Amino acid sequence: MPQGKDAATPISSTLRIRRAFAIGLIANFSLHVLTGFAAVAVHYGALYALLRLGLSPLVASAIGFCGGALTRFALSYLRVFAPSHGLTVAGRRFVVALAAQALANTALLALLLGIGLSVWPAQIATTVLLTFVNYAVYRLWVFR
Repeated sequence: MPQGKDAATPISSTLRIRRAFAIGLIANFSLHVLTGFAAVAVHYGALYALLRLGLSPLVASAIGFCGGALTRFALSYLRVFAPSHGLTVAGRRFVVALAAQALANTALLALLLGIGLSVWPAQIATTVLLTFVNYAVYRLWVFR
């Protein structure tokens, strides 16, 4: 079996590539999370304001979700991902993903409210859980 630097090069090269990919993926996910704070701020700000106006938690959250979604799309398209297609295709795919996310947000929030969580803990848990799913959908389909 060959010894020396040349023998380790294919394996170490593969490991370096995998490590670089993992680091890039972690950095990209971190940026997704950071820009998500802006979307969450819009979502939660609207939720808070609409609750104060007397709307039901589910309606207020759904409206806030839409404002957050517009914020998310702009930041994702411009800063987080490198879309391989134009704004129209990404926009259409985002609307499909958004519809699924709105349903998931509402269903999960309703479930958590139904088991006795109050509005804010339920919404925070919903947001955290959906963050991972949303990233995968955006990366693998919407902005690929």
